[in-house]
Amino acid sequence: MKAPAPTRTAPAQGWCALSLLHGRIEARIERALQTAYDLSVREFSLLDVLSKQHDGEGGHLQMKQVADAVVLSQSATTRLVTRLEERGLLSRYLCPTDRRGIYTNVSDAGLELLETARPVHDAALSEALDEAGREPHLSPLVEAVRALGAG
Repeated sequence: MKAPAPTRTAPAQGWCALSLLHGRIEARIERALQTAYDLSVREFSLLDVLSKQHDGEGGHLQMKQVADAVVLSQSATTRLVTRLEERGLLSRYLCPTDRRGIYTNVSDAGLELLETARPVHDAALSEALDEAGREPHLSPLVEAVRALGAG
């Protein structure tokens, strides 16, 4: 005789659905970006976050802020920055007001790659959402993602 499956609470069911949706979206985007540009989802996200920096007050992110924005540890973010810097997509420099701080800028090549890769990213995201939206347990989450983007 089999033991009955444990019952999940509503928040646990919701979290499982959210985790499943995230995994599917990330896997779809990862395949598309890797195939077309030899670029990972994390690399794309890092380039995207850093491309929004500006020279005004508070316009440059410190590495901890960058790590938080791309949901990685500081050490993983540093390794990612190093890989992209080696590819010529980023450059690092010392903060002019605090010599302990290091800032990162996206190079012209990085901005060009980001601009070229964005339609592939967005198409893969749209495809993943369309597919997930056909599943009743994921469709409310898909609607929420689309509503957040519209607002």
